[in-house]
Amino acid sequence: MSEQVTQCKHCIVPKYYQHITALAFAVKEINENHHILPNLTLGFNIYDSHNNAKKTYHATMLLLSTLERFIPNYVCDNQKNLIAVIGGLDAQISINVASLLNNFKVPQLIYGSVPLMDSKSSGRSFYQMVPQESLQYTGILSLFLHFRWTWIGILVMDNENGERFLQTLLPMFSQKGVCSAFISRVPTLTTDSQIHEILDDGTKIYTEVMNSKANVVLFYGESKSMVFLRWIPYFAEYPPNLPRSIVWITTAQMELASQFYQRDWETEIFHGVLSFTVHSNDVPDFKSFVEKRNPSHAKGDGFITGFWQQAFGCEFPNPDVGDVKGDICTENEKLECLSAPFFEMSMSGHSYNIYNAVYAVAYALHGMFSSIFRHRGREGKVGVKHQNKQLWQLQPVSLCNERCHPGFRKKVKDGEPFCCYDCIPCPEGKISGQEALVLWTFMKHHDTPIIKANNRDLTYTLLIALLFCFLCALLFIGQPERVRCLLRQIAFGIIFSVAVSCILAKTITVVLAFMATKPGSRMRKWVGKRMTTFIVASCSLTQAAVCTVWLGFSPPFPDVDMHSMAKEIVLECNEGSVTMFYCVLGYMGFLALVSFTVAFLARKLPDSFNEAKFITFSMLVFCSVWVSFVPTYLSTKGKYMVAVEIFSILASGAGLLGCIFAPKCYIIVLRPELNNREHLIRNKA
Repeated sequence: MSEQVTQCKHCIVPKYYQHITALAFAVKEINENHHILPNLTLGFNIYDSHNNAKKTYHATMLLLSTLERFIPNYVCDNQKNLIAVIGGLDAQISINVASLLNNFKVPQLIYGSVPLMDSKSSGRSFYQMVPQESLQYTGILSLFLHFRWTWIGILVMDNENGERFLQTLLPMFSQKGVCSAFISRVPTLTTDSQIHEILDDGTKIYTEVMNSKANVVLFYGESKSMVFLRWIPYFAEYPPNLPRSIVWITTAQMELASQFYQRDWETEIFHGVLSFTVHSNDVPDFKSFVEKRNPSHAKGDGFITGFWQQAFGCEFPNPDVGDVKGDICTENEKLECLSAPFFEMSMSGHSYNIYNAVYAVAYALHGMFSSIFRHRGREGKVGVKHQNKQLWQLQPVSLCNERCHPGFRKKVKDGEPFCCYDCIPCPEGKISGQEALVLWTFMKHHDTPIIKANNRDLTYTLLIALLFCFLCALLFIGQPERVRCLLRQIAFGIIFSVAVSCILAKTITVVLAFMATKPGSRMRKWVGKRMTTFIVASCSLTQAAVCTVWLGFSPPFPDVDMHSMAKEIVLECNEGSVTMFYCVLGYMGFLALVSFTVAFLARKLPDSFNEAKFITFSMLVFCSVWVSFVPTYLSTKGKYMVAVEIFSILASGAGLLGCIFAPKCYIIVLRPELNNREHLIRNKA
């Protein structure tokens, strides 16, 4: 096994040394495993592309030639056949290599991302060890929508891939309501010395990032782009003024890496970087293999010596040269002491792709020789690698505007993207919608103890019933029509009966659960889903039967009121039978009174048996609203009767929602440390 490296010392990125280590480690594992390639030995050569098309083509021709003579497609040494090539990290390198390899039918496996259009439109074929870029786009958009980051900045490489990225992603963003505060194109870098040539461009980009309201910046680039990104804080006046808290999101090609001269640079600006990359598993023995690849174990290996000097900022003594300037390398330096942007001991995502690529070649050879292809490749998956766990707790906001509060609507600003708007009051006679956040909160924390302890199915049924309670108020708004008149009181009566029967079931469950804990109690057989289901179903069906009788004998119908208002004719829904209306209302009040009574008697039970106190308050609010409704309803005429009923529906629904669920939401959202089994047991005691 030999390593031939054409290198430029000043171009070494110490973190990328792990890529070569992963290659050597995979080859070593395969050669030591006689079940994969018996009687065959894998070897490898390494060539540097220098991020230059001319040198990339030259290195590819060397691969296709004999080691001794530069004669393409002529290899006289049968012991060293070129089986496959693992391309470079950046897309353009792999494309240049493929333009030659395709002529010789040599497969290329790439561990970086290549745009799909390049691999198909140009006729080049790649075996990608990472998922397609389109999956990254979907993941990035999902991340923005999850955190409601709708006002973002975008940086892209100033090349064809960057433009293709914008053409693909911007329409997706617009469809989902995500806007860009700015779009800047980063100059393509081939050497570090170009940084000084693009100082004006860098200063402009720095100013855009600093002056924008966007707290989230998406950067699409290649591995060399990180050099530019590391320079961003230094494009301002020195010493650098670190920007406000910004979340950087990078694509698979990017990795937080440092050049040797960036060893001591501040990395605070990149705390919280999210990188869409391939998840790397912990490969056994890799760390120990990395530790052994040091100058003391590889005497005469110029590449390792060069890496060591770059990584630790020291020099090895050279007898042909005089005194060494700077620190002397002792060979006892520890790789694990290097910072993560400089070098990582655990296998990175890119190294993991190389590791998989070598195994893919080995198994392909195994299948070719044995005619049995057994797929054992270790698979990676697109994921989000975060470098600062506190990000998930802080969840910064990145919006062009604050969200409009209920009662206000959006008005687009002239000359601004649709994400920027003014909030103005809703016109007279219009309403604004609100989200049903409580149900979403409970579903998101579905498996937490506080929700498990409160009969989740019954809780969800109650929340859905309350949601429909608020929505049924809409049936009372608008011009009376036959269907609307038939539905509004019926829907109101049945939906509220379901909600109150759920509360009754909860109350009875609390009492039965307490009684069942007593030794020798026979109540245990009554505690369970069957009991709650029976209570909810029977109470709701009883109200449904009353409503059916109402519809069958004297249903509501559209009518006109010519007597209540002087000089006005009021369109209204005649209830048909006032007696049946009050029967529906009375039955609902009966359920509420029973729930209130049972909850009041059980209010002093231990808190771990939960909600008796809250149910007592909720039923008190509910009964107060509807008791006051009756005289108010009877004393009003015309359209004001409808307004009274709408107010009663909304007030009673809000009372139930607030009294029962507000304490739980407080614990779930604001005091998550109390949402645990130990806390519930402690309260029980």
